[in-house]
Amino acid sequence: MMVANNVSGSAMQQVLENLKGLPSGTGAQDMDLIFLTGIMESPIVRSLAKAHERLEVVKLQAVGENNMELITDILESLHSVAGNDIAAAELAKILVEPHFQSLIEAHDKVAAKTYEMPQAPANSRASLSGSLVPPDAVRMIGIQKKAGEPLGVTFRVESGEPVIARILHGSAIDRQGMLHAGDVIREVNGRAVGSDPKELQELLKDCSGTVTLKVLPSYREPPAPPQVFLKPHFKYNPATDNLIPCREAGLAFSRGDILHVVNKEDPNWWQATNLVVGDTGLIPSQFLEEKRKAFVRKDWDSSGMLCGTIMGKKKKKKMMYLTSKNAEFDRYELQTYEEVARMPPFQRKTLVLIGAQGVGRRSLKSRLIVINPLKYGTTVPFTSRRPREEEQDGQSYRFVTRADMEQDIKDSRYLEHGEFDGNLYGTKMDSIHEVVETGRTCILDVNPQALKVLKTAEFVPFVVFIAAPELDTLRAMHKAVVDAGLTTKLLTENDLKKTVDESARIRRAYSHYFDLTIVNDHLDKAFDQLQEEVERLCLQPQWVPVSWVF
Repeated sequence: MMVANNVSGSAMQQVLENLKGLPSGTGAQDMDLIFLTGIMESPIVRSLAKAHERLEVVKLQAVGENNMELITDILESLHSVAGNDIAAAELAKILVEPHFQSLIEAHDKVAAKTYEMPQAPANSRASLSGSLVPPDAVRMIGIQKKAGEPLGVTFRVESGEPVIARILHGSAIDRQGMLHAGDVIREVNGRAVGSDPKELQELLKDCSGTVTLKVLPSYREPPAPPQVFLKPHFKYNPATDNLIPCREAGLAFSRGDILHVVNKEDPNWWQATNLVVGDTGLIPSQFLEEKRKAFVRKDWDSSGMLCGTIMGKKKKKKMMYLTSKNAEFDRYELQTYEEVARMPPFQRKTLVLIGAQGVGRRSLKSRLIVINPLKYGTTVPFTSRRPREEEQDGQSYRFVTRADMEQDIKDSRYLEHGEFDGNLYGTKMDSIHEVVETGRTCILDVNPQALKVLKTAEFVPFVVFIAAPELDTLRAMHKAVVDAGLTTKLLTENDLKKTVDESARIRRAYSHYFDLTIVNDHLDKAFDQLQEEVERLCLQPQWVPVSWVF
């Protein structure tokens, strides 16, 4: 049975009588009849039917276009009784309100026009966006701003018209939600705009108070903000960037800040929020920054023995950036951004101390282990040399045969290894896991090149760079140690200078691995800072590489 859409009150009564007169059927059919009868007898459906019946009887006419004249006549009638009738006085007060009269004026203007929905051309904005709004349906938008306050909008030119290229996340325009990327700006305060985006920026910048924009909407839904967090490995200042489309919209940041990327639609300029300072703006994309750094000369180091680096001659390479050869630049460790994730407080598996030879890494490591042996431990290196009479296996070294050690090196079981005086020495990765399995953090002072292996979810390192102080400070520190009788090894001026130079080269080549940098200009002060920062990891949330989490 089908019920027509224009069922009236009397027709509904007839339908109900027909339903009640139907013979009984199966259990399922009886349930359907009971359900349908219940719906038809409900008060809501009956009220809708009565309203529909009245509308059919009395054909309502559209409100006329002379309502302002009608209100004037009503007010003249009310004036004669307003003095004695409170309701009449209240009605007269409402009718003369500016907002009410503006509403009626707007209604009269709309009623005086005939609106037809033209078919959108196949290549129009409305057709491309799937909207039924005609392509010439402009909107008038009012915004409030202070003089000189940036709106957070950038423009580009399409077909000779200024189009909104991007809206900065968190800006005044973004908070209002009235403009969208792709909208065309036709007028500002009744003044037609040209095709120069810079001229339009200056015009909007000088406006204050209420600013009225005539806009051709793009009818596009704004994309959902991506949940991407980046740690930059370089410092950026938009005031010195000649490529940024709008310097006032740029976002400054320092190395190691956490950036929340909220828009990556533009291949060259991303929108981000600096979580350290709370500001939002444009930052260069990874693609753009890699192109800029394509001509940067890298210093390449030749590795030396364990727990130190012997620096060889610098090799400089200058190459033209080609998108098809990204792997070439990966070899050169071209670092711009690192994607990170926020983790609750936890203890790192390894604490890695990096620095030049003689900068004090072993002293800091030994002091940490002595003060808290239940929390920190370290590995015992392996060697192929024969033990001396006073040496026991497993104390200072673990002694193995050269054949066994060479086989393990071949099988990539060593974090690092080297040869000295005809004997092999190395740190086995299994020995790191042995310390971690006891619930302690394994402290390593290794060659910087080992960071490529350690910076993974397997070892979860906290990398601390122990930087050498200025040459004069290092000279004074060494003299104090010698005068106190704590060492008999005298370093020459050339040795001290090599330490400072090596420290600078390590910083340049491996700084993107560092979580913390400590300048060891005073051993006690450096130790206190190191201990404080490491203990803080177990108390505060941490930003770690996203590959460690997912």
